[in-house]
Amino acid sequence: MDSPCIASCKLNADKICMGCYRHIEEIVDWNKRSDAEHAVIYQKLAERKLQLAGTPADTTSVITQAEWQQAKAAIALKKQSQLS
Repeated sequence: MDSPCIASCKLNADKICMGCYRHIEEIVDWNKRSDAEHAVIYQKLAERKLQLAGTPADTTSVITQAEWQQAKAAIALKKQSQLS
């Protein structure tokens, strides 16, 4: 399934991209998810877009390398705990 990315990555305080409305962990892990998982995320995107409509642009920031690495580490920990 295609990524909803529109190449306008700016995160709000909850680490939701204001371009595609995915959480940073959903962005980082997108290519490793199944089509069923993508479908669930796409459903969440519509809800998030409605909830976040009108959010001021000055409350967002570009995704940093540190945030990306932190999200990757969080995903790895979740997967490791599921295997245990």
